[in-house]
Amino acid sequence: MSNTKGQEAPKKAPSASNAIKFLFGGLSGMGATMVVQPLDLVKTRMQISGAGSGKKEFRNSFHCIQTVVSKEGPLALYQGIGAALLRQATYTTGRLGMYTYLNDQFKERFQRSPGIVDSMAMGTIAGACGAFIGTPAEVALVRMTSDGRLPVAERRNYTNVANALTRITKEEGLTALWRGSLPTVGRAMVVNMTQLASYSQFKSYFRTGPLQMEEGIKLHFCASMLSGLLTTMTSMPLDIAKTRIQNMKMVDGKPEYRGTADVLLRVARQEGVFALWKGFTPYYCRLGPHTVLTFILLEQLNQGYNKYVLGVEKSTGI
Repeated sequence: MSNTKGQEAPKKAPSASNAIKFLFGGLSGMGATMVVQPLDLVKTRMQISGAGSGKKEFRNSFHCIQTVVSKEGPLALYQGIGAALLRQATYTTGRLGMYTYLNDQFKERFQRSPGIVDSMAMGTIAGACGAFIGTPAEVALVRMTSDGRLPVAERRNYTNVANALTRITKEEGLTALWRGSLPTVGRAMVVNMTQLASYSQFKSYFRTGPLQMEEGIKLHFCASMLSGLLTTMTSMPLDIAKTRIQNMKMVDGKPEYRGTADVLLRVARQEGVFALWKGFTPYYCRLGPHTVLTFILLEQLNQGYNKYVLGVEKSTGI
């Protein structure tokens, strides 16, 4: 009789639950945001400056920081931090949790690492899901970070993110919380298609290519910095459209902009084509470190959980 009869099938390696994957995604994004929030505020202020008139308020990123600190105080650089953290708790939890889940499912089903097209498709899906969930917090964040540049009489003066969401709903209707959702979702699809796919591919190249880098913080840092640069270049025009639509006011009962295409055309016509990349420096200085910190935190949380909770000594993360 064959001695294979009665043999047990090899046990599947333990893995983190879906809830843990989503939790770690949110925590990594929130941790990174605590560091880079001032740069996000500078990016938003620079993108809104010149809206309508084409007149620049700030000469460069450093002038913007100097102006904010001198007029509003140093703590103003963290204006809207509550909304920023809520955005990470919704948007980043959704996108990174979904991407990690899809990545694991792909490896399990096809018994190989995803290719670049596979990673781009998963990043696009993850980005769209996270962005739709996170749009209300995004609207509150844009308004809170830009409020200080308005004349005193025109300021909304939201006291915190809960107050912002409540007042927006009461004063403008529930659907106003999803104002700009189309460019927000579009931007998120581009960002995550580029960021998550390029991170996975850069990481795979550095690990298996000529450099033969070991799994660790050095590998995560190099892959995420290049991913952040590529993402900044591709997503900035849509980010400007999203910011202006979410910050716009009604003029004679009509919205200031008709949609994403209207914003992009008007910015290019009134302020020049390169204005679509206005705030590139603070955007990359924000997105680069945010990408680095988010992925490093996510990888470390995943590896720590696998090692100390599941007993798996080594994890390659995403």
